Amino acid sequence: MSAAVEVATRRDEFLGHPKGLYVCFFTEMWERFSFYGMKALLLLYLTKYHLFTDEHGYNLIGAYGGLVYAMPVIGGLIADRWLGMRKAVVFGGLLLVLGHLGMATEGHPATSAGGVVTRDAGALQVFYFSLALIILGVGFLKPNISTIVGKLYAENDPRRDSGFSLFYAGINIGATVSGVLCGWLGETYGWGWGFGAAGIGMLAGLANFLYGQKHLHGHAEPPDPAALRRRVFGILTREQLIYLVSLAGLVVIWSLIQAHSLFLAIVPGWFEPSPVLLAMHLVTACLLGGILWFMFARCTKVQREQMAAVLVFIVLCLIFFTLYEQTYGSWVLFSDRVMNHRALGVEWNASELTSLGAVFILVLAPIFAWLWPRLETRGWNPSKPAKSAYGLILAGVSFLVLVWSARHPEANGLTNIWWFVLAYFVLEIGEMLLSPIGLSAVTELSVPSVVGLMMGGWFLGTSYSEVLAAQLGKLSAIEIPEGAVLNVADALAKYDELFVFSAQIGIACGLVTLALTPLIRRWMHGVK
Repeated sequence: MSAAVEVATRRDEFLGHPKGLYVCFFTEMWERFSFYGMKALLLLYLTKYHLFTDEHGYNLIGAYGGLVYAMPVIGGLIADRWLGMRKAVVFGGLLLVLGHLGMATEGHPATSAGGVVTRDAGALQVFYFSLALIILGVGFLKPNISTIVGKLYAENDPRRDSGFSLFYAGINIGATVSGVLCGWLGETYGWGWGFGAAGIGMLAGLANFLYGQKHLHGHAEPPDPAALRRRVFGILTREQLIYLVSLAGLVVIWSLIQAHSLFLAIVPGWFEPSPVLLAMHLVTACLLGGILWFMFARCTKVQREQMAAVLVFIVLCLIFFTLYEQTYGSWVLFSDRVMNHRALGVEWNASELTSLGAVFILVLAPIFAWLWPRLETRGWNPSKPAKSAYGLILAGVSFLVLVWSARHPEANGLTNIWWFVLAYFVLEIGEMLLSPIGLSAVTELSVPSVVGLMMGGWFLGTSYSEVLAAQLGKLSAIEIPEGAVLNVADALAKYDELFVFSAQIGIACGLVTLALTPLIRRWMHGVK
């Protein structure tokens, strides 16, 4: 590197990292503010305002979560092949602003009489279309903003893991504020206030990216700008066609999200996947087929094994987030129904408590960002697969904390909030060991020409975890007859059963990963 280039590079750094990192940091912070602010309210909104049953609510959040994390596969591919990451992020941001603001349309609350529930059909259609906008918007924004972070660092730059840890902190600043603010507004003044605040946050994120995109220094531009401007069918440019087809896809997503039973009963006792799962399976088959073809047709032996290691990290992500995503499902209803809410002189509602995870990430992120380089200099830094194994084990242990709380309620029969806080703390240590490290591995181990696609694969793994988390949550579904009162002891028994099963999954999978760590490290060929 010449002296002039080195000086220019240093001028475009802040606190030892590229300024582009902070552009992505604040963009993702506001996007996650909007996303998690809405998500904190979603299940409670469905069950309390539209009077969905627990099972119905779990089905919808599973279908929504599955689609919202499956779409980055397509968004990553389009950005890699034609659009470029910067344009994809801007387009996704615009869709997200519209979707989150649309969620503010409440309509009339559902009513129940004689076991018959009457809902506002028009408001629900606006609700489903808003979810479709969010799903498509996340598909374009989420994989590409993460990929930009990876491209800001040179290969084997020791700051990469620290950069991703800081980027992860931005996600959790947004999630911290959104859970408290949107949750408080939604449950105190009306659901529309909480959802509307999420939309304003996304607008701030889009404005930040547009203002700061100069610091990306061409890392996020289209791979072939001329091809993007080329006319297709003699009328539209390829870029215009991409936007038009994407908007047409909203109708398909709008239809899919309304088919929110994860399984359809064809005959008694016989279930088939819903259109949502079928769509996810189709995307998965295409993605996996394309990856395997690329690995064996275009990669060297080293590249092939490194790509295989990426697939392992994606599977580990799927398992971890199957447990983690229960924090927006079974953990929300657990805290809403069977837990004392008073702590530090404040009465906390269930949606506000979803911010606990993000609060702990904010505390832990700078510690881990400081820790990894120090351990590396001493030769004590665990490998990426070992960190992931420990993360899975800790995820399982967090559920054991909830098992203890369910089996040792307080005098009024409800659980102590501080056990819930401890469970979140343990879970978030596990997340810091697995998620930012896995994201870093995807960008570092993937062949550069398909890194956006592999990042989409990471989020596809998360999409299946959303569906599986919803299925697990249904093990604790509670139906309260009209006019009846919740039986807390019976509810605690159902949550206990679910939490024990979840703990077994996390600990067992973590131990298996730990045993396979030497093999995965060999596949990584020196990448740390």
